[in-house]
Formats: sequence, C-alpha cells, structure tokens
Amino acid sequence: MLRGFTASDCVQIAAIWNSACSDDLVITSNFVEYNTHPATGVIQSGQIAKLNDEPVGFVLASTLPDNPAVSPPSLGWIDAIAVLPMAQRQGIGSALLAWAEEWLKKQGCTRFRLGGSLKPFAPGLPIELNTEKFFLARGFVGGKLDWDVASDLREYAHPPYSVDATMRPARTGDENAMHEFFNREFPNRWRCEFEEFLREQGRLSDYHLLITERGVDGFARLTFEISERPIERFFMHRLPKPWGQLGPIGVSKDTRGKGFGGALLDAGLRYLKDCGARGCVIDWTGLIDFYGKFGFKPYRQYAMLAKETSRLD
Repeated sequence: MLRGFTASDCVQIAAIWNSACSDDLVITSNFVEYNTHPATGVIQSGQIAKLNDEPVGFVLASTLPDNPAVSPPSLGWIDAIAVLPMAQRQGIGSALLAWAEEWLKKQGCTRFRLGGSLKPFAPGLPIELNTEKFFLARGFVGGKLDWDVASDLREYAHPPYSVDATMRPARTGDENAMHEFFNREFPNRWRCEFEEFLREQGRLSDYHLLITERGVDGFARLTFEISERPIERFFMHRLPKPWGQLGPIGVSKDTRGKGFGGALLDAGLRYLKDCGARGCVIDWTGLIDFYGKFGFKPYRQYAMLAKETSRLD
C-alpha cells in the first residue's frame, strides 16, 4: 500500500535509507528535512510504502517546470528511492518507481534522471549499492560514471600559484558582483544555487572568490560542518573529522587555461585546512586526473542513469 509523503515522515525516510544502504551512506532526518524543503520553483512529491501497516519503503520525485535556463521542463528527477532489506523482492520498489514515473509524466516530464536534483540525495546511483540492474531492467540507461574524490588536508601541500588575482572568502557587499559574475559566466544551475543559498541565509564566506581587475572572476563553494547545507550529503564517514567539502568551482571563460582555476582551487583547499578541516571531498566530477594533481584520490563512484519516455506511454 502506498500513501503520500508528509513532512512528518522525515525520520522514517532516514531510517529506511540507512537500513537499505551501507554505513558509508548514512543520513539524518535533518538532511531529509533539508532536501524535502524544495528549492524555489521545484515541485516535489513522494510516497511511503507500507507493509502490515509499517513503513518499509519510500520514493521522492521532483521537477523544475518553469525555469528552463536551469533545467528543461521535460526533465524530472527520482530524488531518492529505498526499500527495507526485509521487504525487498516483493514488488515494492517497482511500485514506488512506477508511481514516481507516472507522477513526473503528469508534470509534463519525458525524461527521468536518477539523482542529481537541485537538492540531491546523491549525484547518481552509488555503485557500491549494487542495484544498477534493478533500474536497467526498468528502462533506465547508463554509460557515464562520475566520482567523488577525497583527501586528508592535514597532508595537503601544493606549490603556490602566481597569478594576478586575489583569492579570499566572500563578504558582505560582494553580493552584487557575485550576481553579475554568475549571470555572465554560469547563468544556469550554479547561478540558481547561489540565489537559493542567499535565500536560505547561508554564510557568504562559504564562497571563496577569485578577484581580478575586472571584479569577481571565479568561485569555489565550500561546505563545513556548520554550513547551511548538511555536509553529510557528501557521505564522508570514512574520512577523518573535522570534515570540509569543495565544489562546485569555476572561473570565467576567458581566464581558463591560464592557471587561475588551479590557483583558486589551491586557495580554497588552503582555506579549508586553515579552518581545521581534515577529511575533504570534491564531489560529482569526472576530472580525476586534474584533482589528482592536488592529492585527491577516487572515493565514491556513481552511475548516471536516465530514462526517456513518452507522455502517452
């Protein structure tokens, strides 16, 4: 039996997720609450599966129908889906997934992506769950693999860069220049995430800036254990505490290939280290070799799965 998700289900969703996943992927109800408070313009819905009147599974789905600069209205996300081990192989996961696909169709979506929403539980399907066959058998297609990479910043050392720019944490008064930068260089998802960050009253210093004579020419977003977005989203349980995270990171198009990106990355990592962070993740990337130059090694792999369909299916 399926019933609609409500805000009071956050504790149960965390418990189901934690039981279905490994210890390395543990989340808290606070994280679920954060992810089920949708970003501006996002529509989200979900279902709880019950067996013998007890919650045994859940699915959450979302879409952003009216902001094509960030996401096409044809795209919907399967934010998260999980079933308790004792209730698996009884058709519950299939029923939850079918409900999510049907709900997304009703929102006008014809492409369903597993993970990777604006407030993601994960970028894609964690390979360690060994559940890719379940989704492939139901029409999802993969091929691309992305990574989280990790390092212990206590050991971080990199030759300093020499570029004609200043790197520092953002501070009050930088907002307009940051808006101009994002509108000019990254007008899609990263601009949207910055605007949402301001609405949620995140600490402006969690953005590390690259500043040239032109003004803001690059950014690296940092996450600490006291940041507004839960750092557990990066599943850092195998890394030493205190934790820190870096990403996304980007510089203006006309500065690329000139050392500015590396200098900004180096400055962001040094800032994390100076703030006491040890275990550090750079998430959701395919640039293994680039980050390897800074001491980062592959940490977690994700299968990026999606399904194309028709509203008439």
